[in-house]
Amino acid sequence: MGNKQRQLHLGAFIFGVGHHVAAWRYPHTDTAGLLKFDFYRKFAQTAERGKFDMIFIEDIPALPEHLDTAVKHTVPVRAEPLMLLSALASVTKHIGLAGTVSTTYSEPFHVARKFASLDHLSRGRAAWNAVTTSMEVTAHNFGRDQHLDHSLRYERAKEFVDVVTALWDSWEDEALIIDKASGIFANPDKVHSIDHHGTHFSVRGPLNVHRSPQGRPVIVQAGSSTTGQAFAAQTAEVVFTAWQTLDEALSFYSSLKSQLPLYGRTESELKILPGILPIIGATEEEAKEKEAALQELVHPAVGLSMVSGILRHDLSTYHLDGTLPDLPDSTGINGAKSRYQLILDMARREQLSIRQLIARVTGARGHRTIAGTPEQIADQLEAWFLQGACDGFNIMPPYLPGGLEEFVDLVVPELQRRGLYRTKYTGRTLREHLDLAKPINRFQQTVVSS
Repeated sequence: MGNKQRQLHLGAFIFGVGHHVAAWRYPHTDTAGLLKFDFYRKFAQTAERGKFDMIFIEDIPALPEHLDTAVKHTVPVRAEPLMLLSALASVTKHIGLAGTVSTTYSEPFHVARKFASLDHLSRGRAAWNAVTTSMEVTAHNFGRDQHLDHSLRYERAKEFVDVVTALWDSWEDEALIIDKASGIFANPDKVHSIDHHGTHFSVRGPLNVHRSPQGRPVIVQAGSSTTGQAFAAQTAEVVFTAWQTLDEALSFYSSLKSQLPLYGRTESELKILPGILPIIGATEEEAKEKEAALQELVHPAVGLSMVSGILRHDLSTYHLDGTLPDLPDSTGINGAKSRYQLILDMARREQLSIRQLIARVTGARGHRTIAGTPEQIADQLEAWFLQGACDGFNIMPPYLPGGLEEFVDLVVPELQRRGLYRTKYTGRTLREHLDLAKPINRFQQTVVSS
């Protein structure tokens, strides 16, 4: 394939002080750095040194319902993504800046304005992870008695994204004139009200931010349920997902990509990045010892609470060395349907005891853990990538800052040596990093076709 060899994309996922639930107790974790800007600056600059496409900041706008366990034994504190990403834009030059904002507990005009502003401030590096929010307790923080039903959340999300993208298009590329001599700032013929009147929203527009450097910030989506896949096929440009086996990942990749033509899209318009939690050692034995050391730090109440929460079933009355009780499939679940089904399938397929399941879930939270040498980790990433299971990976360091530093210093050079990964940034915007085209402005398209 030579110089035209397909290359993988990488996102760096920041989740508190590390993705492992016990990361905050690990001796090499900078737990005191939580909510200190230098902690996040170092993360972003390390990822940029590793030539990552983007950093990704998740958000959960609520504390878990099991408050005692969450506050006493885990780290539920989260920085607000947009505020943090705006600050990180000033200390990075190339890396994309992706943040999570809920379509269930936000308004389209606010989201469109904030991400368009971030795209300008970063010179074209913004991405919005559009989520419907799976945690039911969130409703009580936003004046609602109950969480919206799963199908209704996605119905609202589709309209929400339609409104946001219309607002991003409300200024055409050539709208700004800024002619001081004539006194003309912008051409009003190229600034459009969107006049949206739908089931969930009524928005006049236009946006009070002109068209951003990427045309529109990149749209990311993370749902893997049947409804989530349909939403992603229509709207997403990057999908974060979680799979344990190559066969599962291959099936999801094929299923989602095959839906794109239904919406007039091609396979190249959507990148699929499964999450990977890498635990790196000089030898496989060292990596396994590091994994075991992290697992020993998991408080028993945390693991049991986490798995019970995902499966929507209190497991505290069951013997830890027994298997799961009979549980239904995800059909009636009004939360994270795909994660529920993934954990349930994994437990059944591998005949895991509850204790073993807890050990699997508390590390990568349903994503795949790879513990081994840099070469072994690169082997597995290469296999999934070349066999068509993904377009790259969302890297979830188990602890910070060392977990990301080890990946950048040890695994990235191995991927580069194999010709699978860039050695330098060749573009300026996140769309250029991801090989995504700049979207055509819908209003400009209308004018051209008339």
